[in-house]
Amino acid sequence: MKSMTVNVPENFAMNEQELSFFLAAKLYEQRMLSMGRAAEMAGLDKRTFIENVGKYGVSIFNYTVEELKEELENAKKYNF
Repeated sequence: MKSMTVNVPENFAMNEQELSFFLAAKLYEQRMLSMGRAAEMAGLDKRTFIENVGKYGVSIFNYTVEELKEELENAKKYNF
């Protein structure tokens, strides 16, 4: 993974770990990173990432309406 430097104001409320997590969560939300890559970027395992991503208003269910409809149609085929 490559490293970048981000300049923030002196009184910025987040520490480096929190900022990494926040950025990873938002990149996941925007579908720019998979959940696994986002967890890796945040320095966490997937389970910990999943358990904490909601703190920033990000859902672990990152599906479009079309994808959800497709999943429902597929589930109907199996009569669950």
